[in-house]
Amino acid sequence: MKKIFSYIISIAVLLFLTTSCTDVLDQQPVSSFNEQVVFTDINVTKAYLGKCYDRMGGNTNNGILGAREDLVSSGTDQTLCIHRPGNYGHLKGTLSSDQLLFFANVGQAGFLHWNSIYSNIQNVNNILANIDNVPTTGAPQVALQKQIKGEAYFIRAYMYGQILMNYGGAVITDKPFQLGQDFLTITRSTLQQTLDFVVADCDAAITNLPASIEQGRANRAAAAALKARVLLFCASPLVNGGYEATNTLVSFTTGTQAQRWAAARDAAKVIMDGTYGTYRLVGTTDDPPATMTEADILAYANNYFNIFNQKGAWNAETIWGVQFPLTGGNVNRANIWYGPNGYHNWGNNNPTEPAIRKYEMADGTPFVWDIGEGELLRTATAAQLAADPKRNPYYFREPRFYGTVLFHGAPWQARPSDAAAFDPFNKVQSGHFFNPDGTLKINGIDTRQGLIESWNGTKNGYYLKKFMDPATVGQYFFNTNTWVEYRYAEVLLIYAEACIELGGANLPLGIDALNLVRNRAGLPDRDRTTTDQALARQWVRNERYIEHFAEGHQWYDMRRWMTAPNIIENVYEMKVKEFTNGNFEWKIDLNARPDTRSWASNKFYWIPLSRDEMNKAPQLQQNPGY
Repeated sequence: MKKIFSYIISIAVLLFLTTSCTDVLDQQPVSSFNEQVVFTDINVTKAYLGKCYDRMGGNTNNGILGAREDLVSSGTDQTLCIHRPGNYGHLKGTLSSDQLLFFANVGQAGFLHWNSIYSNIQNVNNILANIDNVPTTGAPQVALQKQIKGEAYFIRAYMYGQILMNYGGAVITDKPFQLGQDFLTITRSTLQQTLDFVVADCDAAITNLPASIEQGRANRAAAAALKARVLLFCASPLVNGGYEATNTLVSFTTGTQAQRWAAARDAAKVIMDGTYGTYRLVGTTDDPPATMTEADILAYANNYFNIFNQKGAWNAETIWGVQFPLTGGNVNRANIWYGPNGYHNWGNNNPTEPAIRKYEMADGTPFVWDIGEGELLRTATAAQLAADPKRNPYYFREPRFYGTVLFHGAPWQARPSDAAAFDPFNKVQSGHFFNPDGTLKINGIDTRQGLIESWNGTKNGYYLKKFMDPATVGQYFFNTNTWVEYRYAEVLLIYAEACIELGGANLPLGIDALNLVRNRAGLPDRDRTTTDQALARQWVRNERYIEHFAEGHQWYDMRRWMTAPNIIENVYEMKVKEFTNGNFEWKIDLNARPDTRSWASNKFYWIPLSRDEMNKAPQLQQNPGY
């Protein structure tokens, strides 16, 4: 613990001394910060706050929240990190207080990193301790002073929320630590105390924030959405007796789970009621056409994809996110990080085959792989495809599939000049091309046997499309599309899940909210008249999985639902053969296993405190199992 706070004092008290910077919210550059000047000018305080926003994703120069080369979704069943799969130690049985691996990587997982979180908490506590004494002139500066206070409460709530949802009970402090302070008496609070603190900070943020605010800064609805997200986690099985039921660091021992579900429901409902602003799903929520055409599917797919590709003014669904202008210090390189190697991109975070199969058909029926050839193989002749295009497993799937995944044959960008001759149609080639006699004609340009940067090719047959921008050439340019951290669809699904778990008269209300999200995605309603709570639970969990694919939610969902042991499995390659006569073969190759995974212990539901941290502060209680 001494390490944390000595680090905080040395860096955070004089946070930006002699550091040239531009804040995340497009403030003017500030040449230096120190304690003597930060709180003598309200505009300098605002710039200091801007760097606190920057540090929400980690205590680095690229600590912005949002897209990263290695996504937290690759620590779940959703995607595969092709470059550093061994860093996800909880999937290898190697995560320990001595080996935090991915969770110690500030550049990739700074928003989960204990020391980085506490460093930024110190920064924000500096603001909250001094903001009331900053000189102001006139009503506008008085209003700005109050706004800064609300924003600081929001950032602190976010940071403590991350501690709660990843480590459990936090070391709570609402004042800056001082040089010479004795940290050996500081202990972790209970999970309940930590939740109470986060909720209080969210409420304080809501009280102090104005009704409208410049885009990029947290508004009232952002604080309310954060509150709802944390309350949903705290209502879930993991922390309600599911694991170490008597350990107050990781479980609630007072109150009832029903009370916590009701709190999550009510926190979402107040946003839905428009209390903090008017938000809505982008696109129509009317019933989709009874018979979906390819044009219909494409329109719904593009509507969904564009939520994550928006630039400039945000749409009506976005509650709060992170902007990435071409100028300034905020870096988003989603296209080069995730794009196919045949475009000179790095091909990371490949969707897994089990995830692909979770996407429904366009009419809302479940996708069924086996057409009489088993779960590993699927074939189709040109004549069969002409008679029944659905023999192609990527045909007539639900719209969000096409807004999320790049598969063999999916349209994408124009090729760079050195690849154009190999792909005149600008379609992803994650499979291989064969002659009718079964001999190889040419390897797909987006495979690991392709002619361009083969080492960056997909290892399992898919690429992640979501978060990329078709107008950005990732080889040369940064992305400018917004990272959406809180959006209205999440609020609806929080409300839906809480209502379904409460059951009774709440059940149909939850399904109604669920159906809004489905209808926007071009899918038909679930039956609101059902009384089968287990079935409805399955519906809402599947909807969260698809709607929030790769956004990071599954890291929390598989833990709070305690489903990780049932869904974590080895990753295998989907091998696609496209024959020159129009025939196809799709095959899961069990001999091609790019990642071996298992959920070896339920202790991995929580990230451990590092060994170094525990050695320096032995009074801190380690998380169970470590």
